[in-house]
Amino acid sequence: MRRRPLGGGAAASGLSAASGVSAASGASAASAPGEVRASAVLVPLFEEAGEARVVLTRRATTLRTHQGQVSFPGGRIDPGEDAVAAALREAAEEVALDPATVRAVGFLEPAATFASAAPITPVVGVLGARPSLVCNPDEVDRVFDVSLATLATAFREERWTVPGRPTRSVFLFEVATETVWGVTARMLVDLLTVVLAS
Repeated sequence: MRRRPLGGGAAASGLSAASGVSAASGASAASAPGEVRASAVLVPLFEEAGEARVVLTRRATTLRTHQGQVSFPGGRIDPGEDAVAAALREAAEEVALDPATVRAVGFLEPAATFASAAPITPVVGVLGARPSLVCNPDEVDRVFDVSLATLATAFREERWTVPGRPTRSVFLFEVATETVWGVTARMLVDLLTVVLAS
């Protein structure tokens, strides 16, 4: 995907002059029947004490998949939705984030989990201030935020070997007593790459 600069972004995003984020324009509609079903996540950013911060969640241990893993709010794109609408709806359902407080400014690169080829579209959203969030206990055990500066110093890379599969690089972050890995860690690396390049 060719990604375009954002225009007029807020300081909280750290992306106003970024060349690595495509402008939000309603991409990634729901999958057609028979296709792998697409998902979207919201990458919520806000500024506090001069630092850009990003909101993350820890998935409930009662969920069918990815139990207890750190992720962004998000889920499947329903019929009639685009990625932005789905990400905002899921964030409202999971952590009571008011969609009216979010300005969608662009997308990071689409990604997929190691276990599935289903595409996930990360929607970057800027908030005007620290949000007041409440976990939906059916979906989320914890919601927290971390500064991008902390993420930049908490990164490490490992090589993992799974029987029957090629050895692969795995990105990890140890932040706020949580270990972030998998597709969420790869999205965070993409976000930090964009910010550091801007």
